[in-house]
Amino acid sequence: MTTTTTAATNAGATAPPLPAVRPYESYVYAYPHKTAYRPLEERPRLRSLWAAEPKDALSLYLHIPFCEVRCGFCNLFTRIGAPEELTTRYLDALDRQARSVREALGDEEPVRFAAAAFGGGTPTFLTAGELERLCDTAERRMGADLRSIPLSVETSPSTATADRLAVLADRGATRVSIGVQSFVDEEARAAVRPQRRADVEAALGRIREARIPVLNIDLIYGIDGQTERTWLTSLDAALAWRPEELYLYPLYVRPLTGLHRMGAPADAPGRAEEDAAWDRQRLRLYAVGRDHLLAHGYEQVSMRMFRRADAPREQEGPEDYACQTDGMIGLGCGARSYTSALHYSFDYAVDMREIRSIIDRFTATEDFSRAEVGRYVDADEARRRHLLQSLLQASGLPVADYRARFGTEPGTDFPAELAGFAARGWLDASAPDGLLRLSPSGLAHSDALGPALFSPGVRAAMAAYERK
Repeated sequence: MTTTTTAATNAGATAPPLPAVRPYESYVYAYPHKTAYRPLEERPRLRSLWAAEPKDALSLYLHIPFCEVRCGFCNLFTRIGAPEELTTRYLDALDRQARSVREALGDEEPVRFAAAAFGGGTPTFLTAGELERLCDTAERRMGADLRSIPLSVETSPSTATADRLAVLADRGATRVSIGVQSFVDEEARAAVRPQRRADVEAALGRIREARIPVLNIDLIYGIDGQTERTWLTSLDAALAWRPEELYLYPLYVRPLTGLHRMGAPADAPGRAEEDAAWDRQRLRLYAVGRDHLLAHGYEQVSMRMFRRADAPREQEGPEDYACQTDGMIGLGCGARSYTSALHYSFDYAVDMREIRSIIDRFTATEDFSRAEVGRYVDADEARRRHLLQSLLQASGLPVADYRARFGTEPGTDFPAELAGFAARGWLDASAPDGLLRLSPSGLAHSDALGPALFSPGVRAAMAAYERK
């Protein structure tokens, strides 16, 4: 065992009893979260932000903020439908933004993209012709060679049509991720996701016929009325398609979402007992799903991500939580961009009226040469981000990699946090020397462990965020 882990373990052994934690505090898919972003008073020019940044292995993300319906659990930046010509106006603005960003990157050194993704929303809400235009923006404006790099695209059962999938396959998509959530129609309705299993199966058939190398299926556990039996029904229905990847998501009921509006208030009598029971149910279903996939030849990559052990690796993009270097270019009004010193985007909202307003402002924007909303990332935040993103991977954090990047040890930089994790049994005491890795219990509690690494400044900013 490393000295880093040993120090944490020894410190935890003498610590007082730890307070109880809820296992599902927050899904940490990016750090800092956008609720910690604020309007940037100086509105820095993108050219100056990117002047000294490495540009030889950038990631490119294009955001499409449209869906045919909004699921009850969804708090993503997306709107239902698009009035006449809105998608055209949005793609026009996206093209203007791409020209501005590419100009800001300059030509003083080679600009290369190592991976690309289309997300949302639902990118396949766009027609086949509009998807062609989206790919043209990525290639002709930004210079991304989509046929030679991993390209991941999100879709839904109702929009995974043959013509759209044919465009994606032709333009180089290597991965399609489809949000199924449940193969049980009653559970889909309970999650306010109207769909029929027959339509889901038909969409999966079309994806396989398109011969895109990697299929990912998203499933959700913790839905009202879901049992271990029905959860296994969904898992087996997904496994029948032999997906290269599966993501298992715990259900969250977040503020301003459909399920939140339908539920009892947080201070309702008996709510604490109901929440505790729901936590136990989700932990139980997580373990059932994890064990079922492991038994069927899948490897666990993170709490959520499972990969078929015999799946081809050459078509894969960045793994869950694994973007350790900065250098992300986000295009679209819901996309983030990352430099080493600043994470920036446009305004963020969940409420539909606010989202519509932000999209309208985006489509009317002519000058995309400055960063508008964001958060600066200092040396401490960079260390936290690296530790958090690495530790939430099942493979863990090689301490030598951390030392090479920062010149310090994780146990020196975060002694209290690591001691707390060790005391809870969340660190793997059997990990090889030089590796900081979560135990099975630690992986199961990733949504409590991740937020525990947030800095006081980020916590304060998130708490002060006015939800809209």
